[in-house]
Amino acid sequence: MNENLAHRYLNEGFSGGEKKRNEILQMKLLQPQFALLDAIDSGLDVDALRIVSDAINSMRSDDFACVMVSHYERLFELVKPTHVHVLVNGQIVMSGGYELVEKIDKEGYEWIKELGIDIQEEEERKPIILESCGHKEMMNNG
Repeated sequence: MNENLAHRYLNEGFSGGEKKRNEILQMKLLQPQFALLDAIDSGLDVDALRIVSDAINSMRSDDFACVMVSHYERLFELVKPTHVHVLVNGQIVMSGGYELVEKIDKEGYEWIKELGIDIQEEEERKPIILESCGHKEMMNNG
């Protein structure tokens, strides 16, 4: 990380790559037992992707587990997963090893439809709305 970043507000004015590297730095400092890295490769150039991948690989141990979500094989080439799960419409439809990453990169997702799994197109999906568990009036009246 560039030393001048320590004198700026957290993630303020950071590029996408700087934000991702900062997140990895925080993860290394906090040393969690588990991390969820959602699209950690998004917006990274080749050099930044290598830096982030090296940092993730350096944390590999029996005391650390990580779930990485990505749409691109490149991240998984640099950080080899031990397990791969394919999520379709919010459900895990297939699990395996790195061979699943290679198959998806080579053939896309069309072959999953041949297994009888319906893949909804983005336009067909209804939005998920997150709300509180109860309205204030309902809690006061009931």
